[in-house]
Amino acid sequence: MAKILIVEDEKAIRNVLKNILSDEDKTFEIDEAENGKMAIDMVEEKEYDLLLCDIKMPGVDGIEVLEHVREKHPDTAIIMISGHGDLDTAVDSMKKGAYDYISKPPDLNRLLTTVRRALDRTDLVKENKTLKKKIAKGFQMIGESDALEQIKSMIEKVAPTDARVLITGPNGTGKELVAHWVHQKSERNKQPLIEVNCAAIPSELIESELFGHKKGAFTSAVKDRKGKFEQANGGTLFLDEIGDMSLSAQAKVLRALQEGKITPVGGDKEVKVNVRVLAATNKDLTEEIKEGRFREDLYHRLSVIVIKVPALNDRKEDIPLLTEHFAGKIAEEHGNAAKQFTEDAIVELQKIDWTGNIRELRNVVERLIILGGKEINGYDVRTFASK
Repeated sequence: MAKILIVEDEKAIRNVLKNILSDEDKTFEIDEAENGKMAIDMVEEKEYDLLLCDIKMPGVDGIEVLEHVREKHPDTAIIMISGHGDLDTAVDSMKKGAYDYISKPPDLNRLLTTVRRALDRTDLVKENKTLKKKIAKGFQMIGESDALEQIKSMIEKVAPTDARVLITGPNGTGKELVAHWVHQKSERNKQPLIEVNCAAIPSELIESELFGHKKGAFTSAVKDRKGKFEQANGGTLFLDEIGDMSLSAQAKVLRALQEGKITPVGGDKEVKVNVRVLAATNKDLTEEIKEGRFREDLYHRLSVIVIKVPALNDRKEDIPLLTEHFAGKIAEEHGNAAKQFTEDAIVELQKIDWTGNIRELRNVVERLIILGGKEINGYDVRTFASK
């Protein structure tokens, strides 16, 4: 149900606007303010999806209302109502953040079309914010260990720059989380973070995946296709498990980093790209270089900043918080109340050799919740934690 505030000092026009909107949609919740000060007070007490605001009013005028609402409630759409002599002011109000303006007397079709579009925009903004919150919630970094605090501190320093980051650490430690946090805290966070799992793509397809291809470049290339570099243009490209990338693809990635240009497979024209590259690997790339499996020049391009993610065995003091976090998430997924883990259960969890790291801990917590009692104790851990 959309909440709309009509701000107009002429009662007759307020009534006309209210009647038009009410006839259009009975679910609209419509309030009225007879002056700018009253509107500002009402906006502070209630969240509105849309304001219809007159420009010329005694005391606090419509422009002042617009500026206040844009500053305090930037997601609220504002449509200005202009008289015949207010056209220049109405246009200027759009530069200050108004969604649109309508003239007096209001044209029925234009008014309803503009209101619908403004409300659709407000819904889209809210949906995007909700989605971003869900994404951020799904990529939380849980723990208070010194090792994790150092990583968080490093991210705070590195994220606002465009420096390339190489994230290292064993499988299951959360390297992907680090990449997401670097992107979310960067100035590129309004643009996409595109992920590529280099280990999951066959070597003969990796170049097409990264750089795209032209129609007819190979048998299954039935149309032009943009690669991940182009898809990430303006944003961030995350190359996961880069240690598994073929030498041929490594050479092309190096060129893309050096020149900011790519050439699609089967194409002859270069495409400019502006991409920040983050990479991750569970391999020791210095050893891979010695064995001739990884290019040293690419390594130095990627490792401007190196963030080492510790194994769970090196941050066992985070297990209580991680366990609570996973128990809550699993309960939410299953629609149940979260089960509590006793102190002796946590002690038993901290005794385990976590070769699978955080990923393994999450699986064990879920197993304990399914197989254990109403409260998970040390006996449950000793009985069900091992596979």
